[in-house]
Amino acid sequence: LSSEAEDPLDLKMKKLYFILNLQSGKATISSKLAVVIDMFTKAGYEVTARPTQERMDACAAAKYACGQGFDLIVCSGGDGTLNEVIQGVMRSEKKLPIGYIPAGSTNDFARGVGIPRNIIDAVQWIIDGKKYPCDIGSFNDKFFTYIAAFGAFTEVTYETSQQVKNVLGHVAYVLNGISRLKNIKSYHMKITYDDEIIEDNYIFGMVTNSSSVAGLLSLNDFLLDDGLYEVTLIKTPGNPLDLQRIIHSLLNIDIDIDTAYIKSFRTSKIRFECDDELQWTIDGEFGGAYKTVDVCNNKQAIELMADR
Repeated sequence: LSSEAEDPLDLKMKKLYFILNLQSGKATISSKLAVVIDMFTKAGYEVTARPTQERMDACAAAKYACGQGFDLIVCSGGDGTLNEVIQGVMRSEKKLPIGYIPAGSTNDFARGVGIPRNIIDAVQWIIDGKKYPCDIGSFNDKFFTYIAAFGAFTEVTYETSQQVKNVLGHVAYVLNGISRLKNIKSYHMKITYDDEIIEDNYIFGMVTNSSSVAGLLSLNDFLLDDGLYEVTLIKTPGNPLDLQRIIHSLLNIDIDIDTAYIKSFRTSKIRFECDDELQWTIDGEFGGAYKTVDVCNNKQAIELMADR
């Protein structure tokens, strides 16, 4: 038997890069930070923490982690923080797996994949989890995780103040959305996907890979890794009554979707061409204004830590 005891400092630990947005939601991650780091340490990780300092800081931090020999990225924040981390990973040669601790106001992506809302439970979900492939969308030269959308209600997610979101939660989106009904604008668009070309006037459109959008819409039939996106398009209604019927359909109040105005289909690639510059939201944040947008599904592009 060897008389030399094993030096605990020589143990090989996995390296975890922890990117956290201390301003997301009600900043609940701040009060749990010591416990979270202790849990990851006990699970065999050497933890390096990076609080985000400004917009797109999480993107730069994720790129850094991918190039510096880390084994896992964990991010804590809202859907916008996760999107920035995805941007960084997708722009890296080595794409690290990602663990997500939802700490925002809506956490649509987390809700869609079943990540626990409680921070401690979410940490344990990552520790106990395995690597699962996840599709990532290309939006022109950007990337998105679960939604790219235009038109009515899309500006609600990024124009509702953080303070209002914190106080009212999902109700904030409902109230802000209803207040904009009189301002809904119609857009003439040509949309190309697969072997189809459609042209009409639309008030809303979204390309999604989630079961929940802005805490309002419920999309139950989807897969994260099938290489396909769910597309929903809403044609311009003829009168206010038709608009209310459309809203009821989207909120799953009606049993049947109003197919006269709502078109849904799956595709891996789609092009939107609009007569005017059209504002888009990407994962709940402002995504820019474009006349032409190309959306493509990058099948199983990253790995997500999930206990499922």
